[in-house]
Amino acid sequence: MRAAVVTAFDRPIEVADRPIPAPGPGQVLVRIETCGLCHTDIHAARGDWPVPPALPFVPGHEGVGRIEMVGPGVDGHRIGERVALAWLGSACGACRYCVSGRETLCEAQRNTGYSVDGAFAEFAVADARYAVPVPDAVSSLDAAPLTCAGVTTYAAVKAARVVPAERVAVFGVGGLGHLAVQYARLVGGEVIAVDVSDEKLRMAAELGADHTVNAARHDPVAAIRALGGADVALVLAVAPAVLGQSFAALNRGGRLVLVALPAGGELVLPVFDTVIKGISVIGSIVGTREDLAEVFRLHALARTTVIARTRRIEDVEQAMQDVLTGTVPARLVFDLRSEGTRTAAAARREPAVR
Repeated sequence: MRAAVVTAFDRPIEVADRPIPAPGPGQVLVRIETCGLCHTDIHAARGDWPVPPALPFVPGHEGVGRIEMVGPGVDGHRIGERVALAWLGSACGACRYCVSGRETLCEAQRNTGYSVDGAFAEFAVADARYAVPVPDAVSSLDAAPLTCAGVTTYAAVKAARVVPAERVAVFGVGGLGHLAVQYARLVGGEVIAVDVSDEKLRMAAELGADHTVNAARHDPVAAIRALGGADVALVLAVAPAVLGQSFAALNRGGRLVLVALPAGGELVLPVFDTVIKGISVIGSIVGTREDLAEVFRLHALARTTVIARTRRIEDVEQAMQDVLTGTVPARLVFDLRSEGTRTAAAARREPAVR
């Protein structure tokens, strides 16, 4: 099977031919149709975070495809089901976080495309319990970005506890931000989109943002203050300056919701202002399986729009560069469907090319 493989953190990602994995107990083999490119995949491929993935590995945690084989203990009726493989590849299911509906905080979790091979490949193995069904009304191209960008911003808006008519500033309008604008609007927020790209700000306005601020030309704090200040600031951009700007734009009782994970990022807060103004700082990491199911239901009801462009998996390195340079309007999605795609059974009858 074709797969994009990280073999070293200081070398470009390689597209290679790998043997198709076999599903073990409780697992399913998924023939991948689409997989979105998340900034986290780039961090993973570069080894940016304190605990890097073990080499070699296959990134990708916005995978969508159909179950082709099941391992022992998995109902065979699931064969043919279209599912999504999200960042939360599995969790223990028994700790205080899992049993209280906070499975994304499980300390024993395994993450797709990071601690287990992901979906930048024609086939991927997944824990059957965490392969989330995709409704028929949601296309595979749309489902891929929703599997991370969607569920991450949906969970962040939930964590912010937005009240109708509150002002929500979305810092960074891209793969995550264009969906955050829509979720904030769905819960009744007055949405302020902040970015340095006019193209992305036009997209945000078309998707329902009430105000737009180009931070390259205007002081975003002053601009947001002129609108009455923000009650919630969603930080989706990795630029260090955004952290200070988002805090300074908040009203009393405001909530600063941190989502982006810049390499080596640190947050310095003025304690006096934080206390006196009653500011809450909230870390929000992806969403649960139920959150993802809700995201899919909303999309099936035509409440959200996904803006994405397709790429070939062979162009993965260039795609990453395009994301880093900010030339991508929203999300890039690798489309692995082709007439030449083999079934797992057929591929296993052929010798693997190494």
